[in-house]
Amino acid sequence: MKSVSFDFRTIADMNDFYRQFAAKFALQEGFGANLDALWDALTGSIGLPVRITLHHLAAHPHAARFDAAVAVMREAQVALEGELELRTGKS
Repeated sequence: MKSVSFDFRTIADMNDFYRQFAAKFALQEGFGANLDALWDALTGSIGLPVRITLHHLAAHPHAARFDAAVAVMREAQVALEGELELRTGKS
């Protein structure tokens, strides 16, 4: 299983998260950088199976701003029935 990590100590905002997401998954320049594009990527554009770990999210000063993206990832985890694993970690 491929493992991809995001360290929220280095992510300023949603635009930065989308940039890092696109880079880590080698998505085309046309990646829409919105929740619909995130869903489409998770369910059809990235290689599966994959484990996505979100490090230091709870400590981010604006953690709530990422709630919708985390909800999309959790929905994709359910829809993909084990092909996507989402973890949140402190380190």
